[in-house]
Amino acid sequence: MNFPRSGHTASVLKNGHVLVACGINTASASSEVYDPSTGKWTNTGNLNVGRSGHTASVLKDGKVLVAGGHGNVGTLNSAELYDPSNGGWTPTGTLNHGRFIHASTVLMNGNVLVTGGTGSPTTAELYNPSTGTWTMTGNLINSRVKATASILKNGQVLVVGGYTSPNTSELYNPSTGTWTATGNLNSPRVDHIASVLPNGKVLIAGGWDNASLNTAELYDPATGKWTPTGNLNHARISSSAAELPNGKVLIIGGWAGWHEPAPLNSAELYDPATGSWTLVNNLGNPESGQTESVLLNGKVLVAGGYNGNGNLKTAELY
Repeated sequence: MNFPRSGHTASVLKNGHVLVACGINTASASSEVYDPSTGKWTNTGNLNVGRSGHTASVLKDGKVLVAGGHGNVGTLNSAELYDPSNGGWTPTGTLNHGRFIHASTVLMNGNVLVTGGTGSPTTAELYNPSTGTWTMTGNLINSRVKATASILKNGQVLVVGGYTSPNTSELYNPSTGTWTATGNLNSPRVDHIASVLPNGKVLIAGGWDNASLNTAELYDPATGKWTPTGNLNHARISSSAAELPNGKVLIIGGWAGWHEPAPLNSAELYDPATGSWTLVNNLGNPESGQTESVLLNGKVLVAGGYNGNGNLKTAELY
């Protein structure tokens, strides 16, 4: 890439290119686009506000909404839109609450739900792309920072774990704007990964509970219950994951423990058919805070991250 980055976002555009935005330090307001046909990165417009720990959501019209994060003035309540047709960023409606390390989900109606985060951990709000405005929706049952949010096949949103409520999960119903408690996890988790499997179940893996975790579990929307599944080969905090076209889940990097000198360079695959994890070839760099993007050709682009000494500008393909 043109800039070293961690704490950035990566979004697959409708044309198959990948937009990477912001990140810590030198990449704070910059964005660039990866072209899979050439394997090259090109700088595109700078954001109006530099940020890290924000969220990025690809809207139905192909634009990308970036919301919240942390900037020079602290936790941000600003949002802006990237237009792939001209490579520019435009401010859009201001969030009702500043948010950092929150979660975002694009709903089936095209609105964007943001939940929790530092700054307002118990609230949620909706962005309407047709009006460019944010509206408060029902409050979460539990306070959540560094939680995960996954859209289920029935259109509801499952929010899991996070600081202060690490063993709980709850469901958001877009038709009523309300939250309902669902099953408790078998292990409390913060900074874990979440992936929706082809069968509609949700895989949660790794994370932190007084120590890094190598456990994983499955949420079944039909029963609202959590069931343990195969253990990871390595405990992982702050890793990343991607759902592959074949239904398997690729998890990479992260920390084996917060006091380790460097993050992991290992990668492994979860097979829903067997409930087991298999190690694959190691990454070229140990990484945490990287992004994973599944390209239209099925390959996975891994960009940036932190290697224990500094942020990386490298990218790799799986």
